Amino acid sequence: MINKTRAAIRLGTALTAAALVAPMMSFVASGSAGATALHGPTNFPRNETLYTSGTAYSPPTNFNPLDGGSRYTGTVGLLYEPLFLYNPISNKYIPWLATSGNWSGSTYTLHVRNGVKWSNGTPLTGADVAFTIGLAKTNPAVGYSSLGPFINSISASGNTVTVNFKSPPPYTDWQDFLWQNAVLPKAVFSKLSASEQVTSANYTRGKSPMATGPMLLVSTSQTQACYEDNPNWWGIKQLGLKFHFKYLCDIVNGSNSVELSALLSNNIDWSNNFLPGINTLMTTGGDSSFLTTYYPKSPYMLSANTVWLEMNTTKAPFSNVNFRKAVAYGINTQSIVSGVYDGIVKAANPTGLLPNLGSYINKSVVSKYGFHYDPSLAKKYLAKSGYKGQTLTIEVPDGWTDWMAADDIIAQDLNSIGIKVNAITPSANERTQHMISGNFDMVLDNNAQADATPWSYFDRVYQLPIPKSNGAQLNVERFSDPATWALVQKAATTPTTDKTALDGIYSQIETSFLQKLPEVPLWYNGAWFQGNTTYWKNYPSSTNPSLQYTPVMWGNWLGAMTTVYALANLRPAK
Repeated sequence: MINKTRAAIRLGTALTAAALVAPMMSFVASGSAGATALHGPTNFPRNETLYTSGTAYSPPTNFNPLDGGSRYTGTVGLLYEPLFLYNPISNKYIPWLATSGNWSGSTYTLHVRNGVKWSNGTPLTGADVAFTIGLAKTNPAVGYSSLGPFINSISASGNTVTVNFKSPPPYTDWQDFLWQNAVLPKAVFSKLSASEQVTSANYTRGKSPMATGPMLLVSTSQTQACYEDNPNWWGIKQLGLKFHFKYLCDIVNGSNSVELSALLSNNIDWSNNFLPGINTLMTTGGDSSFLTTYYPKSPYMLSANTVWLEMNTTKAPFSNVNFRKAVAYGINTQSIVSGVYDGIVKAANPTGLLPNLGSYINKSVVSKYGFHYDPSLAKKYLAKSGYKGQTLTIEVPDGWTDWMAADDIIAQDLNSIGIKVNAITPSANERTQHMISGNFDMVLDNNAQADATPWSYFDRVYQLPIPKSNGAQLNVERFSDPATWALVQKAATTPTTDKTALDGIYSQIETSFLQKLPEVPLWYNGAWFQGNTTYWKNYPSSTNPSLQYTPVMWGNWLGAMTTVYALANLRPAK
């Protein structure tokens, strides 16, 4: 199954406000095959430039679309593009580099869009798409290599690509591939070794990578990467989409205070940082009336991922379902929503599924088996759990201030029902190693990101077998439930169009989940977005049907969802 990497949404080292808008240095260097020479200016006109921030935590040195962990903002979405987009707001797919795709038995036929050209002027063809898919079989290091064992053959005839799968096909895994992965230029990546395909920076200073997207890389520095509109982008003629800014500069993240200062002083236009107190600015008006968020009132933000409390079920007392239920009923999530986040996040549904997957949630199952805050009921479950009064720990990474505050509230709530808990804050790397090795009691985690179906969520919760060293961080809680895992596998091989069958399967999984509670979903992290309307207007907004697109430039959001539409809707404010 696919290992879905966690989108970066945290804060890094501080930068000065001056550094955020420092002019770019031009580079003179030799390029690589398929690259386009950087030719942009070293200073960018403010009224032609969109400044973004909130995604990058180190200088821009990697523009490899296969490197999901290190590639810089815009690599997928501005440079490289997928076959389809997914709109989580409408829960629909949008043809992109492919105009259509259809199943016939165990064969999937893709029709690649005509008239698309790489940035060096050569046409995108079915051979490029077939090569990209074929890496699932030839390179086990690519993020979608789990598809490889299911693929019998891949062929391309002009712009028609045919993929023959073993029966039954991995319908859900394949559907995720179609919108979550960029199409690669065969002329460039076929010349690289398997290791280089995934680990190379795909970037020579002075050159823009060969890609099909709406922008070209124009310059980089230690503090930002800047892109320039691609005048030959296929979307201009075929979709009528056009950016009304000439340049986009994405800023390496600073501290909360620096990022907020840059937003308020008009040095950042589009912020995807978590900015504590943004709700206060939004409600006071006056000097901050130029700010906008996706929702005009609480929760202000779309929901981006679920924060789970994961308990190590390989040891007591966490191995006892009554103890896990005591924990679930003993935590007042609403006090976290209001006390830590001031209402800019939402409490999670007991299933943990995000709001865009609401149609998959069986309300009667949730009503019958779902949990809620009830200290009295929590104490009753605790009395049946075999808990012996030992002190337990719950950990979050040091520096994640919102989670640290939530960690304290959770510890207080559990202590009040009789569970002795200490909140601890190891470094982010230490906490990750604890999850990988299984050396923990309880942790907060949000590895499961926004998706088009519930499959990836439950794949993450139930995947078997459980490795001793869990580097993929699937089934972190180490819960063994072969029967429910079999249902997850059944969902993976059920056609995504068979909603009736899938509803039945997911209802069974949700019933098992709520009865056994291998994990406890707590709240939805927000798709943090704040816009400054001084230079640009028409930001994504829930109140305008024509502006209801994803307002986030994180990883798969920019590259795979509808952020490109949101960028094309921006207009000069003056």
